[in-house]
This record gives sequence, C-alpha cells and structure tokens, in this order.
Amino acid sequence: MHVYEVIRRPVITEKSYDAADFENKFTFEVDMRANKLQIKDAVETAFNVTVEDVRVLVVPAKTGRVGRRKVVRKSPWKKAIVTLVPGDSIQYFEGV
Repeated sequence: MHVYEVIRRPVITEKSYDAADFENKFTFEVDMRANKLQIKDAVETAFNVTVEDVRVLVVPAKTGRVGRRKVVRKSPWKKAIVTLVPGDSIQYFEGV
C-alpha cells in the first residue's frame, strides 16, 4: 500500500480538537488494511513530524431497519489516534 493511500481524512470533532490542543494527539480515518507501522510512516511522510505512538480502533457499522430487515446505513471504518513528540504539531488542525 502506498504511503499516501493510508490516510483518508482527519476526524474533526470537539473531542479531537481538545486532544490536539492539550495532549498533542491527532485523529485520522485510515484505510482498513493499514497497520500501525504504515500509519506511522504515512503521518511522518505527509506532515514532516515525528510520531511517538499510534492507537488504532475499528468503528463498527451503524445499522437500521427497513420493515423486518436489518440494513447497514454506514459501513465500518478504522480510526487512528496519533501522538506526536512534544514540540511537533500538524498545521492542518491549527487556526480552524
């Protein structure tokens, strides 16, 4: 998998902004096939920072009902919480 195919988008929520401001942790939606080492390399290459830790979790699918059938409204996706070395920052999250 190519480095620029790993990161899909930043996750922009109030909780992710607080983590970025106070704990130097940044949240991204990543490809389901990516592992921690690939995520670390992708963030370091794309944003020119040093990554200290990577935490990964899979957000489960959201289901709904149509009559008696269960349908998938939103498919599952993988979230990565990346902790940077103190002093590093990603400019994309600042000033928004």
